[in-house]
Amino acid sequence: MKLTITSLLVAAATAGAQTGDRVYTADQTSNTVSVIDPATNKMLGAIHLGEDLPAALLPLYRGELLVHGLGFSPDHKTLDVVSIGSNSVTLIDTETNTVKGKIYVGRSPHEAFFRPDGRELWVTVRGENYVSVIDPVRQKEIRRIETANGPGMVLFRPDGKYAFVPSSFTPEMDVIDTATYRVIARVKQASPFSPNLAVDQDEVWFTLKDTGKTQVVGAKPPFRTISVLETGPITNHVTLVTNAKGSFAYVSVGGKDQLLVYRRAQDSTPKLVATIKTGDLPHGIWGSSDGSRVYLGLENGDAVQVIDTATNQIIATIPVGQLPQALVYVPKAVTSGNGFANLKPLGPATGALHVELVPSDSSSAAHASVSINSLGLIDNLQIAATGLEPGKKYRLVLAGGYEPQDLAAFAAGVGGVAIVQTFGPLKRVVAGSPAVSALKLEVRSNEPGSDGLVLRQAGPPTITP
Repeated sequence: MKLTITSLLVAAATAGAQTGDRVYTADQTSNTVSVIDPATNKMLGAIHLGEDLPAALLPLYRGELLVHGLGFSPDHKTLDVVSIGSNSVTLIDTETNTVKGKIYVGRSPHEAFFRPDGRELWVTVRGENYVSVIDPVRQKEIRRIETANGPGMVLFRPDGKYAFVPSSFTPEMDVIDTATYRVIARVKQASPFSPNLAVDQDEVWFTLKDTGKTQVVGAKPPFRTISVLETGPITNHVTLVTNAKGSFAYVSVGGKDQLLVYRRAQDSTPKLVATIKTGDLPHGIWGSSDGSRVYLGLENGDAVQVIDTATNQIIATIPVGQLPQALVYVPKAVTSGNGFANLKPLGPATGALHVELVPSDSSSAAHASVSINSLGLIDNLQIAATGLEPGKKYRLVLAGGYEPQDLAAFAAGVGGVAIVQTFGPLKRVVAGSPAVSALKLEVRSNEPGSDGLVLRQAGPPTITP
């Protein structure tokens, strides 16, 4: 058989993916789950769990709101989808892409994962202080495990003996004995806000979004801290990968549009071996089952990037829904048929505008990216800013051809980071007719007695088709 350059590139881009494997993203603004075939690196369609705004704000709205978290059952036949705004976990059949059931839990759940034996689904209820334990067959809560306030995520050691739960509000990661459902250790976090973790039999890696760190802890008693890595502003998610080259951790750093690659050595400080420049605001991340690929969601880029772990090069970029958050790779999710059943196009959730904001002062380290997504009659704007002064107040301003208009007011967090959303006819105004083409986005100080320009628009918006 004659091999062409095109066929070689396709083979390289999809190595390791088996027929029926799937990559899923939870799309927070479009309220969808995007479905990707990693064998072709193509988006097959979306599972629509809710409607666009403003319909989602109506008192009789019945769909899911703020689709955010993802997990899957050990047999790979059930996808669990957490929706923060509707306090729900939706169970989806991966063969048919249909909803099997819905469980309502406490305020603002964040992530949910099955125990390795598949008998229970554990949901972190981040708006409160417990893990909700769900019977996935009866589809009801059967117990609650009290944790530190704001549990961010739960993952299990592969043998199922321990569950690890970092906090988003309290500097504490709890270790739960799954046989007794009791917290048996409380590990000090380097800072309070941890949204994500990855676990294997030896180590627990969890990210600290507020201070831009990643903490590594032993997965066996006494669960000692091995290392605290300075990874960068808006450190989002982490995944652990093992392949022919060794054992690695991949960490997404949203504030720098980077993916950091660390070589792991048991019980010693990991070594940074690669820094990959990514698209806009990298967030969710997961490795393929054979460790040959890593899949990375771009929160402000509305896309998934595919990384070849042999070269640490980006080999594909795949458009998905709006503001993708969690991402999972599910091997053999589909074992019969083509997997297209019940998938739909994204509809109006396309054509995002992207704006970069740069410092007005050359000595400043501040920077921001802005994504503007259509929501039907209105638009959602999200700004992710770094390098600001911690605790200081700022405002996002629409400036240019008319009287400047404030779009949002916010304060920088402890690490000088802020992620803010606002709504309005922004996409049409920013990209609109020649009469308003001079309009720009700016970040200005909102401190008393100060109205100084902090960030200015670097150029015209770019468009993601």
